Amino acid sequence: MSTRALRRLKGKQRGQEALDLGDLTLGDTPEEQAEAEAEEEQLDAANVSPSNKKSDGRKAKKSKAQKNFSNIYELIGSADIEGEKISADEEAEKPNRNKTSDPAKNDNRDTDKLDQKHEEELAKPPGDRVKKKKKKKKTKVTSEDGQEAAADDNIDLLLENLEQSNGLSLQNDDSGVSDRRPVLHVEHRNLNSETELKRYFGARAVLGDQRPRQRNRQFHRSTWMTSPKDSWPRFSRPGISMTLLETKDGVHYFTFEHSREYQQVQFKFLDAVESMDPNNIVALLQLNPYHIDSLLQLSDVCRIQEDQEMARDLIERALYSFECAFHPLFSLTSGTSRLDYLRPENRAFYLALYKHMMFLEKRGCPRTALEYCKLILSLDPDSDPLCMLLLIDFLALRSREYQSVLQLYQDWEEHRNLSQLPNFAFSTALCHFHLSQQENMDPEESHKQRHKADQLLQIALIMFPAVLMPLLDLCTVQPDAAVTSHSFFGPNSQIRQLPALAELTSLYVGRTYTLWREAAVMLWLEETVKEVLRRVDAKDPVVEDCQNKRKQRYQSAPRNIHRHVLLSEVKEATSTLPLEVTTQPVMGFDPLPPLDSVISYTRPERQRVGASNESTLSLFFRSLLPNFNIQDPPRQEDDMEVARAGQELNQEVNRLMVAMRDMLANIRFQEPPREDNPYRDDDEWD
Repeated sequence: MSTRALRRLKGKQRGQEALDLGDLTLGDTPEEQAEAEAEEEQLDAANVSPSNKKSDGRKAKKSKAQKNFSNIYELIGSADIEGEKISADEEAEKPNRNKTSDPAKNDNRDTDKLDQKHEEELAKPPGDRVKKKKKKKKTKVTSEDGQEAAADDNIDLLLENLEQSNGLSLQNDDSGVSDRRPVLHVEHRNLNSETELKRYFGARAVLGDQRPRQRNRQFHRSTWMTSPKDSWPRFSRPGISMTLLETKDGVHYFTFEHSREYQQVQFKFLDAVESMDPNNIVALLQLNPYHIDSLLQLSDVCRIQEDQEMARDLIERALYSFECAFHPLFSLTSGTSRLDYLRPENRAFYLALYKHMMFLEKRGCPRTALEYCKLILSLDPDSDPLCMLLLIDFLALRSREYQSVLQLYQDWEEHRNLSQLPNFAFSTALCHFHLSQQENMDPEESHKQRHKADQLLQIALIMFPAVLMPLLDLCTVQPDAAVTSHSFFGPNSQIRQLPALAELTSLYVGRTYTLWREAAVMLWLEETVKEVLRRVDAKDPVVEDCQNKRKQRYQSAPRNIHRHVLLSEVKEATSTLPLEVTTQPVMGFDPLPPLDSVISYTRPERQRVGASNESTLSLFFRSLLPNFNIQDPPRQEDDMEVARAGQELNQEVNRLMVAMRDMLANIRFQEPPREDNPYRDDDEWD
């Protein structure tokens, strides 16, 4: 360490000599010394220990002498020294109250202690002394806060009210006070796919050795769902904002709003979609790089062209634009934020989340996809516009979150009848089976889970017998002859089921058949099928009861199930869609919009030129005169000159048409003579 650093640690400056308490006392005036001696004589006469008062006198003299210091660190440390002196003197005063001592001895001891403390404080860095003082203050503040928290007796009551107002997790009466998380609890860290990839492959494999460049680096707003990329266009507010509509029972209802400029861009986008040319959407995105519907539609085009990377990048850009427009009270994790799907401005956010979730699932991040699935469901858990209940069990099974599926089934079965959905009927049984196969489970508990899984799978096969044969077919498993020849699982089970039920079963089989390919699961399924056939042959009353339920229910599927099937793109399910869905055009930016939509602004009517059923002659005249339309009446304009010009144009067109008719009527074609004509003149065609 250099000499200059040592001088600074000791509180010295260049040209300054060492200071001690002896040097400080030399600066006392004779008057101050006389006053101190007079106080000592009075204390001796009264037989009282003068140590405390003498120390106070020295403190006063020392404080006066410190005014002449030129080192600022000594002034900072003096406050701590004085505080320690007072506390030490107060402790020394208690045992010496009833005792008397020699003033000279006490004076020497106090002087030695002060010299030692002063040297220790000067040897310490000034930062340590300041930190010590700050720590003392912090302890005082926390103690005061603790007293205020203890005084508030209604905190538990407030927390209970907040949990009841959430409404997302319905707890049983016998469960009592439970510390489990809500069913749709979302964590911020699980919304990032890199978190899951790091858990699988490690941080070095995911991030690599590349470090971000410090120069020319763009600073973006921190977001939870996506990480902005440097390759993206520079972000500017596209004209989307979020507004809080109302707050009811602790639930906040929000909606997105479009500005006037964004509405004009939206009208241009609709024109580009009607043109059926993706290049028009690309041109629109070059001018408005963060227009949401253009990003969604172009992402579908890229996905069809097998450009998955570009399709995923466009969806992430749309999510980033949405997240930058969030309201300060909008929360992704609380489960108390709602968005109405009936408003067209909110639908794009639902679709962007869904498409991003599907990209994550295909990328091999089912845990992150499950988090987004819960997020979409929490935005409107009552109506569930994208029918996420048909997908959440599959993602939970892929991410091995078995308890979350069972908790959701237990909490929502009473008011949502989840057992009537084929996916939950089979997935709950599969969850119990996987729990029974865990190695760290108690044997008795494992046997109980296996017994529960057997019962649930038997009920599922009895209720939905049409699932078995397509499932075995996709798993490339040849069923036993006793199964294929039985009327309960044979072809009749496929033919007799209602269209709505066929749509649900086909969706489940086409999506989750990979979960049943494991050898242990297939053996368990084989044993359960034999037991179901035994119960059917024994005419178990449960079989007839389930048959009556199938006939009464599943008469027609709601619109949100059709929308989910279209978005899932499971070919086994899309083939079962009804004609009223397949015959109407489906747009990727708004598939099957609700019939009772809440429209905030309307698109102006376009003036269409020409008719859809034009004849060949009309097309010929349009090639000559682009503004010609034989079916449209003469347009009435406010300007009389424009109206007169239009009438004259129509008259000219009519004259031209009459002339063309006469010309076509007078045209005569002469047939060439045939070779077998005996009356042909040889010089006729020469």
